Amino acid sequence: MTNKKIESVILPSRGSDKTFDITITNDIVTSVTPSTTQHPCPTLLLPTLCHPHLHLDKAYLLTSNNPAYAHLAPKTGSFSEALATTAQAKSLYTEEDLYLRGAQLLSTTYAQGAATARTFVEVDATTGTLPLTVARRLKHDFAHLVEVQIVAFAQEPLFSGQDAEDNLRVLEEVLESEAAADISVLGTTPYVESDRSSSLRNIRWAIQTAMDKRLHLDFHLDYTLSLQTDEVGNPYGPLTMAVTGILRDDDCWTRLNPGRTVVLGHATQFSQLPPHWMDMVARAIEGLPVHFVGLPTSDLFMMGRDDAHPKPRGTLPVVDMIRTHGINCCVGVNNVGNAFTPYGTGDLLGLACWGVGLYQAGAERDAEVLYGCVSWRARRAIGLATEQDEKEGEEMEVWEGMRWRGGLVVENRAVVEVPGREGEEGIRVPARQRRSVRDVVWDPPDVGLRRVVR
Repeated sequence: MTNKKIESVILPSRGSDKTFDITITNDIVTSVTPSTTQHPCPTLLLPTLCHPHLHLDKAYLLTSNNPAYAHLAPKTGSFSEALATTAQAKSLYTEEDLYLRGAQLLSTTYAQGAATARTFVEVDATTGTLPLTVARRLKHDFAHLVEVQIVAFAQEPLFSGQDAEDNLRVLEEVLESEAAADISVLGTTPYVESDRSSSLRNIRWAIQTAMDKRLHLDFHLDYTLSLQTDEVGNPYGPLTMAVTGILRDDDCWTRLNPGRTVVLGHATQFSQLPPHWMDMVARAIEGLPVHFVGLPTSDLFMMGRDDAHPKPRGTLPVVDMIRTHGINCCVGVNNVGNAFTPYGTGDLLGLACWGVGLYQAGAERDAEVLYGCVSWRARRAIGLATEQDEKEGEEMEVWEGMRWRGGLVVENRAVVEVPGREGEEGIRVPARQRRSVRDVVWDPPDVGLRRVVR
């Protein structure tokens, strides 16, 4: 029997002026009682964070100071350059290098407060299965800290271009191999195909394969700010609508692949569409396990480069999609330290904070939506929702009898101490206390004040 006790914690769902002691026995919460003693600096207990979209094999290519990649530093910062230099980097991968960068990413992620992560590893004619082999090692080695969900991901075209046949063959072989036991998700990138017909073939193949293999599905989709057009200039609708149409065909997905979700990442095109389009999307996905993930750090870095003035910035308006249209959404980091996103630390709380300004979401209730987008909404999207996550409106509650799946403890310092003048004592200033979700989203705590309790 294992017992764990968390004392003097604020549960946001019960107010910021009360503290509780929680006892956990054999991963079941056995008691939640008011604290018998009041701590002057109580901690805050929140649900753990979740990465819904994280590229494991490409992390830190530009910031690892590995001389093998030094010549691949961006010159223009463009999307085409990022595709080209990353393709070159893939040919230089070694097992040792992949493991080191992946371990650095997962350990950083854990320290920042995440306990679950959907990780993409590319499988194609260039990389073969090496990134997947390393990802399986990392999944095992970090299992006690982070639940790693592996996506077998096709970044390259599968139905157009000279390497398409080999890319498809390698991916299909992997899904038939013993490695498939560690693969939970199939991911593809329809927009990299050379024409719309090939993009649609990519989508149909991915949906059918995911159903055959009982996998979740994750598309990089509609990564543009303009509509595609046919030969005479008539615009096509977003590929998202093609996905939902196929999923609805004879209700195939929910009948043949129950319990699996479909995630649509990027979809920056939606930021430029008229408002009635979002209503159409909401109707199209109603009843389907479809979730959108906004990836604003990459989206804002890449989108709008071809426009002289004004320069648009496009990313999914996730808060409005949730609030106004009832669409399942979350946000993710995507890339860290590579040509697609050379900046940032990958901190999900930092991303939620950034969302306040990005989405103009400054109300207190918006802070809870943004926290959910990097926590329970993200876990729902990737199919790893806990009993707590599934209780709409009670995601931050802790109750007796619930299965404990971990929590994020945010500690409060008593004072901030800074040096005094020479020969004088230091200056001690009472520290601001974070006592609510709002406090954490608006002003994310230092990583040293965060602790995951498993």
